[in-house]
Amino acid sequence: MPDINISEVVLQYLCLLFSLSFHEAAHATMANYWGDPTARLMGRMTLNPIKHADIMGTVILPLFAMISHFPMFGWAKPVPFNPRNLTDRKRGPVWIALAGPGSNLLLILFAAIVLRALAAAVNVFPDSPVLEMFIQTFFFLALINSILMIFNLIPLPPLDGHHVLEYFLSPEAQQKFESLGPYSLIILFILVFQFNILTVPMGIMMLLIKYLAFYGTPLLQ
Repeated sequence: MPDINISEVVLQYLCLLFSLSFHEAAHATMANYWGDPTARLMGRMTLNPIKHADIMGTVILPLFAMISHFPMFGWAKPVPFNPRNLTDRKRGPVWIALAGPGSNLLLILFAAIVLRALAAAVNVFPDSPVLEMFIQTFFFLALINSILMIFNLIPLPPLDGHHVLEYFLSPEAQQKFESLGPYSLIILFILVFQFNILTVPMGIMMLLIKYLAFYGTPLLQ
C-alpha cells in the first residue's frame, strides 16, 4: 500500500471538483448562449459539483487513482443540449464543445498567473508553509486542467473533440464516424493507457506552465 499524503489528496480532489464543475458549467453556458436552455433548466449553469457529479467518474475513480498514485482520471455527467434549439445547428455544437476545453485553458492561465505572483513572494517568505500550500494548490489546478483539456480534445465520442472534428466532415463521413460510438471507450483506453498518447502533449504543456509561472524566479529548476 503506497504512502498516502491526505492533505495532498484533498487538495487534488478539490481542484478536480472545481475544474470539472467549471468545465461543465461552461458547456451549459455556451449552449444557452446559442439558444438551447436545456442545461440551464436542469441547473447545470452552476459551479455546484453536486449538479455535475458522476458517482464513478467524479468520486470513485479519481479518489482511487490519487490514493493509489495511478494517473489522475475523472469525468462529470455530460451536459445535454438539443441541436434543434440552436440558432446555428452547424457551428453551435462546435462552440459548445470548445467551451469545455476553453474553460480549462482559462483556469490554466489563471493558475499560472497566480503561481508567478506566489513565486515572487518566496524571497519574502522563504519558509512559509501557507505559501507552500498555495503554490501546491495552484500547481495542482494547472496540472489537472491540462489533463482535462488535452484529454477532452481527443476527437472520439463522447469527448468534446469529436464535435469539432464532425464540423469538417461530410454527412457521409459523419455517419461513419458516429459508428465508432460503441467502441470509443475501448479505443480511448488503448490510446491513453497502452499508447500513452497524452504523455508528449502533457510534457509540453507542463513545461510551458513552469516557464510561464516560474521563469526568472527561484522556483524554476
